[in-house]
Amino acid sequence: MRLLAPLLAAALVTAGCTESGEPPAPDVLRVGVSAPASTNPADVRDQTGRLVTSALWTPLGDYDPATGKMTPRAAESVTSTDRVTWTVKLKDGGKFHDGTPVTAQSYVDTWKTVAQESWAGSRVLKDLLRAKEITAPDPLTIRLVLDRPSGQIPALLSSPALVPLPASALASRDWIRFFSQPVGNGPFRMDGAWQPSGGKLVRVTDSPGKARVIELNVGDAAQLYDGVKSGKLDLSIVVPGDRHEAMHTDFAQRHVMWALPTVSYLGFPLTTEHFSDSTVRHGFALGIDRAALEAGVLGRQVDPAKSLLPPAVAPGERSSTCRPCTFDAGAAKSLLGQAEFPAGSAVHFERSERNWVRPLAEQVTAAVGVPLAADPGKGPFAIDLDLATPSPQEVLAKIVELTAYSSDGFADLLKSAEETESGDSGEVYRLAENQLLRDLPVAPLWSGHGHAVWAERVGDVKATPFGSVDLSAISVR
Repeated sequence: MRLLAPLLAAALVTAGCTESGEPPAPDVLRVGVSAPASTNPADVRDQTGRLVTSALWTPLGDYDPATGKMTPRAAESVTSTDRVTWTVKLKDGGKFHDGTPVTAQSYVDTWKTVAQESWAGSRVLKDLLRAKEITAPDPLTIRLVLDRPSGQIPALLSSPALVPLPASALASRDWIRFFSQPVGNGPFRMDGAWQPSGGKLVRVTDSPGKARVIELNVGDAAQLYDGVKSGKLDLSIVVPGDRHEAMHTDFAQRHVMWALPTVSYLGFPLTTEHFSDSTVRHGFALGIDRAALEAGVLGRQVDPAKSLLPPAVAPGERSSTCRPCTFDAGAAKSLLGQAEFPAGSAVHFERSERNWVRPLAEQVTAAVGVPLAADPGKGPFAIDLDLATPSPQEVLAKIVELTAYSSDGFADLLKSAEETESGDSGEVYRLAENQLLRDLPVAPLWSGHGHAVWAERVGDVKATPFGSVDLSAISVR
C-alpha cells in the first residue's frame, strides 16, 4: 500500500519551478524532486521518499556494511555480550516534532503496531519481531532477546523502517493523514501538509551556515536539471539519462552519484528441465549485455553488476571478478552447446511490467541463438529488490526465498554469517556470494544509483544509499 497515493495522484502532472528568478533568502534551499510514492519510512522505495524521511527522522544509527560498524545516531550505544541479548541505550532528550519525548517505549510500541499493518511488508520488521522479547525496562533502554545468536542486529536497527512514531499516530492509525504531514524525530519538521507541487521542511534547531528552510519542488527530471542550471533551483536529486554525460561538464565538481539500495536479477526456475543444469544458467547469464541495456531502456539510472551483492550492502570489495556478470556471446553459445540445450527450443520469460524484460529477451535471443519470448511460461523471471537494511543477509535470504534454491552448504554459510560478529561477517558473506555465483540461481543484472547536481551557492552535499542526500549537512551562502 502506498499511503500517499490518494494525495499524490495529481503530482504526476508536474508543478514546475518558481519562474520569478529572484534570489532565495540566504538560509533557504530550493530542491527539485520527483513525486514521492510515500513518506512512510517503513514503505519507502524511491529517491524522494528517502530524502524526505531521512530529514524527518533520525535512525538509531548508521551502519557501514564494508566495515560492519554502526555509528550511533538516536542511540547512545548498541551492545551485546552473547549476540542473543541486545541492549540499546538511547540518547537522553530526544523529542518528536510535536514536543513529546522519544522513549524506548516509543520504539517498542511503533514496531509492534506497524507490524500489524497490511503495508508493513518489510522483512526487517519480521526479522526483528521474531525476537523472544522486545521490552523497554526504562525510558532510555530497549532490550532484545533473540531466539538464536545474530551479529546483524546493528545493521537491522539502523534501518529507516525502524524509526519511532509518536503515540498520537499509533493511537489513531489514521496513516493517510499522518503520512501527509509526518511527525518525526529528525533534524527537520514538515511545515504544512505535502502538496502535489511539493512541500516545505523547517530545521528544528538552527545551525549557522546550514539551510534553515528546505523548499521541495516537484517536477520532471529535465525541468529540474535545467532549473538548477538557470538558478531557479539550488539542487536536484534527479538527472535525466540524456544529461548524464553533460552533467560532468555542466556542473563540474558540483555533482555526485551514489549507490542505491536497489538491485535486479534474472531468476531461474531451478526445478524445470531447461534450467536445472547450472551450465545452462551460466550460458544465459553470459548472453546479457548489461551495458547496452543500461545505456538504452534503463536511461543510465543503474550500474551494470560487477558482483552478486550490490554496492549498497557489499562487505568490502570482491577479491575476484564476477564471470556471470560479463557479456560473452561466444562463451554463452558454447556453454549451451556443452549442456546439449535443445536447438530451437523456445524459452518463455515470465510476463512482467518491467520495461527491460522484453529487450533483454530479444538481446539474449540474438546472443545465444535460442528463441526467447517475454510471455508467461516456465522460464527466467525478473527480480527487483528494494532493500530495507544495509546487511547482505536480506539480499541472500530473498534470493533463496524467490528461487527455492537449496543447498546445505549455503544454508550453513548464511547461518554462520548471520551469527558472526558484524565486523567479522563480511568474509563469510563473500563465501556465500561465491557459492551463489557458482550455482547461479540468479544472474546479477544491475543495481541502482542516485544523482544530484547543485548550484554554486551550495556546499557540503553528501549522500548515502538509505538516506539519499543529507539535507541537514548542506551549507548555503
